[in-house]
Amino acid sequence: MIINNVRVYTKDFVFAKKNVRIDNGIYEKISDEPILPGPGEQVLEAEGMRLIPGLTDIHFHGCMGKDLCDASHEALSAMAAYEKSIGVVNICPATMTIAYDRLIGICEMAAGHKGGQDEAQLIGINLEGPFISSQKAGAQDARHVIRPDAGMLEELVDASAGLVKLVTIAPEVKGAAGCIEKLCHRVHFSIGHTCADYEQAADAFDRGADHVTHLYNAMPPFLHRSPGLIGAAAERDDVYAELICDGIHVHPAAVRAAFGLFGSGRIVLVSDSMRACGMPDGEYELGGIPVIKRGREAKQANGTLAGSVTNLYECMTEAIRMGIPPEDAVRAAAYNPLASIGLERYYGVIEEQRKASALLVDNEWKPVSTCTGYLI
Repeated sequence: MIINNVRVYTKDFVFAKKNVRIDNGIYEKISDEPILPGPGEQVLEAEGMRLIPGLTDIHFHGCMGKDLCDASHEALSAMAAYEKSIGVVNICPATMTIAYDRLIGICEMAAGHKGGQDEAQLIGINLEGPFISSQKAGAQDARHVIRPDAGMLEELVDASAGLVKLVTIAPEVKGAAGCIEKLCHRVHFSIGHTCADYEQAADAFDRGADHVTHLYNAMPPFLHRSPGLIGAAAERDDVYAELICDGIHVHPAAVRAAFGLFGSGRIVLVSDSMRACGMPDGEYELGGIPVIKRGREAKQANGTLAGSVTNLYECMTEAIRMGIPPEDAVRAAAYNPLASIGLERYYGVIEEQRKASALLVDNEWKPVSTCTGYLI
């Protein structure tokens, strides 16, 4: 297949008009010059359209009435199929703070999951708990919070056959420092659901943590005399920060400020969506706690935000509406998530000889089609 006159999101993280040939699931040629079609080769004229990499969501709990904590292949397949349908081609779904035996079951299920052609690829698991602060549990069930335990975490990583890629941890909790030091070579520790001050967060980064769980949410605020986790993370060139850009969790000015603090290379857009995403208003559940979806919000009965009901593609376009340059928003949804867990060599950019996995979108950012080796 040839796609002509399309604005391609290049490996330099900019848009440039190019002509693209996809052959056997690979970007065979990307050229400024016209590409002559072979016999019977399909040609798509894409003037005014953009070709962007398929997106990667490394922090979401569920969608379409399903949740990773259901611990079933059927639920995971339904989630993965929905994600691929909206342009998310790689997923690293998240657990909650739940009983340890349930976490083991989830890890074992994920390790044995065989996704279909119509599903986003399962590239990891995100353990958002149980090693968090009960004071900053947010929508998590604080009854299941436990102290960080390296041996316990190793059991989870082994049960997942290495799929555990991210682990949220509160560095001020006893046992966290040793856990980070011992296992930072096996997983990426993400600081979140925490009361950590600047010094405690900086120490965690010194020990090997390299990620922040949903920046601004479930952590102390950035203050000029007490910069906290946000200030400590912003100073580190190797620390990535997640951002929920659904228009609910973070004010547009704070979104713009985050991109200013961290730069376009270290913000990771995540949806943090729960099972109500893609579903009508009503009562759902997150981590065993009832949640009400009304419009674009999901809240517990006490008014606590409980994940989002917005998918990652919508978060990316919301960021653009908030004033984030399109090049930066695409990078934050397609490349940075992979880079933050060490998998950027596989996907996330469009260049010759890479596996073709992309979205064709119109000038208003509405998807025209997904492209995973071929247009579908």
